[in-house]
Parts: sequence; structure tokens; C-alpha cells
Amino acid sequence: MIDYIKGEVVELTPASVTLETNGIGYFINISLNTYTSLSGKTNVQLYIHEAIREDAHVLFGFFDKQERELFLLLISVSGIGAGTARMILSSMNPLELANVIASGNSDMLKTVKGIGLKTAQRVIVDLKDKIKTSGIEQTEMLTADTSSGHEAVAALVMLGFPQQASQKVVSKILKDKPDCTVEQIIKTALKML
Repeated sequence: MIDYIKGEVVELTPASVTLETNGIGYFINISLNTYTSLSGKTNVQLYIHEAIREDAHVLFGFFDKQERELFLLLISVSGIGAGTARMILSSMNPLELANVIASGNSDMLKTVKGIGLKTAQRVIVDLKDKIKTSGIEQTEMLTADTSSGHEAVAALVMLGFPQQASQKVVSKILKDKPDCTVEQIIKTALKML
């Protein structure tokens, strides 16, 4: 099995990247989180999951091991294929997804295209204990527990700031002042970003 591929970014789209290594170009499917992390970089290392099917060998690439670990957990759930798992990881960053599963927030999972109530509940039931025992840190995820935190992150993303950076800043603000309004969070975050 391929653990990672290190090489030069030849082509980058929101859904895929072509990495050239030793004269070979590898077409790798990626999530939006990985796309954001790869933007502007020329030489990268991606952690790989190789899906070997009867009709194809498909590579899925992840910027960090946590995202790959979550991907593997998601595809272990009955009814979740690689495409759906990639869609879920494109909708939320790994820390946010881990917190959504650990807290049992099926409503948040239902917002992902192609995920209905039964599938969301199955993901939570199957992975809740695995998320808690895996090495995925949830300390940065104070915002997932508060609607004001969600709104603030969404507003910052709409203003053009990267989601992961917005998430970290909002988490830090809420850690210091948990009772801030959305407006206060956004104003403070704009000074910090």
C-alpha cells in the first residue's frame, strides 16, 4: 500500500491534484480542505489511500494524517463510499467533523449533500466511540458547540478568510470570552486575521 507521495504539483483543481514524482504523474482525488492547504505550494507530500476496485485503482490524497484517518473511518460505515466520505471532508475540516461525530450532531451532518438523517445517525452510532479513542484532537473545536461560533466562522469565510484560520481564531476568542455575541467575535477576529 502507498503511504504517501511526495512530488511537484503539476495541476491543481478543487477536486484533484496531479503530483509528478520521478517522471510519473499521479492523479489524486482530494477534499476541499486539502485543496486549501495545497494552494500556492509547488512541492508537497500527500498521505494516500489507495482504493483498488475491479475496474480501477483510485488514489485519494490528504494533507495530513488526521484527515486520512477520518476518511478511513467514514468509508468503514455501511453506505458511505469514498465519494461521499470526500464530500463530508470537503464540507467540514477534520477537527470540526470529529467534534460533530463525538457530540452526536446529526443535524450538522445532514447539511452535507447526499447525507440523509439515517445515514447521519449511522455515521454517529458507528464512529462515536472510535473518534473518542482515536488520536484526533478536539481541543480547537469550541466553536462547534456554539451557534455564534458557527455564524462567525461562516461570516469570516464569506469575507474571504480561509476556514481553518477562521476556525482557530474564533476558537481562541471563545476560549477567552465564551459569552461573546457574533458581532463581537467577528470584530475581534478581523483584528487577529
